Amino acid sequence: MFTGIVEGMGRVIRLLRRGGGARLEVRAPGMLDGLKIGDSVAVNGACVTVTAIEGDAFACDLVPETLARTTLGMLQPHEEINIERSMRADARFDGHIVQGHIDVVGVVRSRRKVGAQEMLEINVPFELTRYLAPKGSVAVDGVSLTVVDVNRDRFRVALIPHTIGMTTLGKKIQGSTVNVEVDVLSKYVERHIAARSPRPQPSLAELVKMPLRGDETGPVPAVSASAPPPAGPVPGMTAVTPGPAAATRPSPKVSSKPPAKPKAPVKPAKPAAKAKPAAKAGAPAKPPVKARPALGKKAPAKAVSAARRPAPAKSSKTTRAASTKIKKPAATRSGRR
Repeated sequence: MFTGIVEGMGRVIRLLRRGGGARLEVRAPGMLDGLKIGDSVAVNGACVTVTAIEGDAFACDLVPETLARTTLGMLQPHEEINIERSMRADARFDGHIVQGHIDVVGVVRSRRKVGAQEMLEINVPFELTRYLAPKGSVAVDGVSLTVVDVNRDRFRVALIPHTIGMTTLGKKIQGSTVNVEVDVLSKYVERHIAARSPRPQPSLAELVKMPLRGDETGPVPAVSASAPPPAGPVPGMTAVTPGPAAATRPSPKVSSKPPAKPKAPVKPAKPAAKAKPAAKAGAPAKPPVKARPALGKKAPAKAVSAARRPAPAKSSKTTRAASTKIKKPAATRSGRR
């Protein structure tokens, strides 16, 4: 662990590339007293392990992760760097807790002088600014600084003359890159609050994808509807032996006929017509309606005249004479004589 109080500036001797990593050699006169192989040293805020010591120089190995997340892979020979040895348990705690684990490489947005101090504005990703707060602490190239202001994707810090003269920040201009590490306490607070907040209940789809108890190799594979079920017991489940009743029970027959078509919906029946009231007793009956001939056809004149001609009335005398004539026997000529 470090405090962000830089002990002095060293110079890069050389940077040797080795596959995906590199070997960094640094000259740091007057800062190697008591330093031994295996100790931790912060170089521009990045924690490295000392692998070799020779006179007033030391060497350290850089892994691909360090080269990808810091500016150490861009160092040039004779370039100045900030040096700080790890904190001792009986030493004074002057800055803030610095782990030497760089979060991101920031870019100097602007630099302007305000009285005796200078304001340095640095751009960082939006996801990192939530760990910064005004009057809080931040490490820039291993230097512990106080945050003056925080915006959406940048923050500002103030540099006093001592910091400008004793660290590499006095030579940073617009467009320069710097190592940025936020306060680790803010990360722990965020994680603690997230653990105390209620977690959402898993959805049905998530429950289906969960592995069965005793089978942690992955989610249960989906079985097609047309494929037969797998033979043998399912992993993670106890096989059940069927009883005597289940053994004698006949298996249901599967019909090969195609499924019947759904019936059409039945239309509601129309209400029955109301019956006409019966004719009153003694009322004259209405004459029947005569059928009319079809359009374009005329009825024969004889038929019409016959239909319209009234029937001749038969008198009682004619009826009586006819009956007498029928009953009287015929007279013979001899009888008349």
